[in-house]
Amino acid sequence: MGVTAVATRFDGSSPVVWEFRDGLTSILSRFSLSEAYKELRGGGAVAITSTAVDNEEQLRVVHALRLKSFADTDVVAEAAGVSPERAKQVLDGLADAERVKYREGRMTGWMLLPAGRAHGEALLAQQLDDAGRRAQLDAIYRRFLEHNQPFLGLCTDWQVRMIDGAQVSNDHGDAEYDAMIIGRLAEADASMQPICADLGALFQRFEHYAPSFAEALAKVQSGELEWFTKPMIESYHTIWFELHEDLLASLGIDRAKEGHA
Repeated sequence: MGVTAVATRFDGSSPVVWEFRDGLTSILSRFSLSEAYKELRGGGAVAITSTAVDNEEQLRVVHALRLKSFADTDVVAEAAGVSPERAKQVLDGLADAERVKYREGRMTGWMLLPAGRAHGEALLAQQLDDAGRRAQLDAIYRRFLEHNQPFLGLCTDWQVRMIDGAQVSNDHGDAEYDAMIIGRLAEADASMQPICADLGALFQRFEHYAPSFAEALAKVQSGELEWFTKPMIESYHTIWFELHEDLLASLGIDRAKEGHA
């Protein structure tokens, strides 16, 4: 397990960050290791201000990027619950290890590489086994699966409908039909809230799902219909997809083989 030390010059200039891992040290800033040690030995020009186990932050950042698929630093930081500055430091370190990549062009942002995906799964497995909660999480995941296909069917019913024997896109011009589907969404949410509460009781990183679902539902009920299934925003469907991916990643289940798990 690695430990990160953050040192700040007394003159208030840029901080120096070291990562100590298995007896090895690497600089995660523009300062060289020899310069840092020289300053430490030369009268305390650098003061270590904080230390923290880095595996937890790496887990948060890698896992957040997996759930978002492709995102800029601020989005990863918010999802991971760390500062943008700290997220950037962690992401840069992961990039050096060829676990993530920053892509530039028409769309810019971070993407997870196969090595990063494997690294994140290893950290998740370690967290789960260290806590001794694998069986509990698996049981909750099975409860979630009972609602997964019905919810996906609900999303289909929201997007398309049958008129005169033909399947057509739902233009949301039929308020009565939409109200019926939104009512079914509220019923689905009533089933999901206890599941989310039980997940949040296992690990803090699951705590945001319950209020996120409730917020998306409230927006749909107030007439903001895009919050049902629209991608690229925290719609009910987006949150559902991320929770599903969260559970799969946590338990090390391949989505393509999920039916056989």
